Amino acid sequence: MNLPKHRQAIDKLDAHIVRLLNERTRHVLAIGEIKLQAGEEIYAPHRERAVFERVCAHNSGPITNEQLRAIYREIMSSALALEKTMTIAYFGPEATFTHQAAIQKFGASLNYSAQKTIADVFAEVSKKSADYGVVPVENSTEGVVTHTLDMFVDSDLKIVSQIVLRIQQCLMSNSPRAKIKKLYVHPQSLAQCRGWLAKNLPRVEIVETSSNARSAELAAKEKFSAALGGILAAEKYGLKILARDIQDNAVNATRFLVLGRQCSPPTGNDRTSLMISVADKSGALHEAIAAFRKFKINMTKIESRPSKRKAWEYFFFIDCAGHFQDAKVAKAIALLGEHCNFVKILGSYPNVE
Repeated sequence: MNLPKHRQAIDKLDAHIVRLLNERTRHVLAIGEIKLQAGEEIYAPHRERAVFERVCAHNSGPITNEQLRAIYREIMSSALALEKTMTIAYFGPEATFTHQAAIQKFGASLNYSAQKTIADVFAEVSKKSADYGVVPVENSTEGVVTHTLDMFVDSDLKIVSQIVLRIQQCLMSNSPRAKIKKLYVHPQSLAQCRGWLAKNLPRVEIVETSSNARSAELAAKEKFSAALGGILAAEKYGLKILARDIQDNAVNATRFLVLGRQCSPPTGNDRTSLMISVADKSGALHEAIAAFRKFKINMTKIESRPSKRKAWEYFFFIDCAGHFQDAKVAKAIALLGEHCNFVKILGSYPNVE
C-alpha cells in the first residue's frame, strides 16, 4: 500500500471513529439524564475505573495501555462537559502540579477553578460552587500535607477518588543554562532537587517563591533567570525546558485526593480512609487498631495530628484496604468504635493502579 492509500484509509477510519464517538456520547447523555432524575452524581469513579480496565483488556497494540487511558480520559471528559457544566476546584494557581493532577483525572474539557488555600477548596465544594475538589495529601519524599488532614476534622466532605502523579521537576528558562544567574523555586521543589542543583548550578542565586507557577512567571519576565516546576508551567509561561527529571529521587510522586459530597460505591479494589480519636491512656491506640488484625485487614497508613482543641490530644488518620461497605471492613470499623472516642469515615474510593 502506497502513501496516498494509507492516508485514504486513515480518512475513512477517522470518519468512522467520529460517528462511533457521537453514538457513544448519545448513550452517555442518556445515562446522565437518568442519573440527574434520580439525584445521583454524574461523575462515577467506580465506572471510570471499569471503563479503563475494559478498554485496556481489548488492547492488542501498538497503542500502549497508558496512551489508551489518556485517549479515553479525554473522551470521558468531553462527555462529562456535555452532561453538566462541571467545575473542579484545586489548590494553587494555574499550572501547578495540583492543576496537572486535576487535568490528569478529569481531562481538559471541564472548568477548573484555582484556589489560594486548601481550606478554600473545601469551602468551594461544601457550598456547591464546585462539583469536586483536588488537594495534595502526601509526597513520597517530603511526607504528609498536614493542612489537608486538618481540614477533615470539621468537614463533611468525602474522599471519592485519588490521583497519584509522578512528579517530574524541570529546569526552565529562555536563557542558556550557562548564563543563568538566578533561580526562582518553591521550597518543596528546592528540597526535591538540592543534589542536582548543587552539582549543576552551584553558583546560581536561589529565590524562594509561593508556587511553581509563580516561579515560572517570574523567570519568564526576567532575563538570565530560570525556574523549577512542571511541564504545564513551562507551557503556560512560554519557557523552554532546559533539563527534565532533575529531582534527586527518581521515585518521586504526590498523592492527591478528590473531594466530593457523596461516597463512592465499592469496586472490589478499594481503599478506606478513617479519622479516629482514642482515650488518653496506656495502650488505647493499640487496642483500637487491633480490630484490623482481627479481621485480617491491611492497614496501609496511620498519621497523627494535634486536635487543636485540647493540649496533647490527637486525631489519628488511618488508611486501610477495602470499602467501608465490605462486610469485614464494616465489622472492623464497628469494633474500632468500641475502643475510640469517635470514628469518622472520610471515604472509600478505588485504589490506583
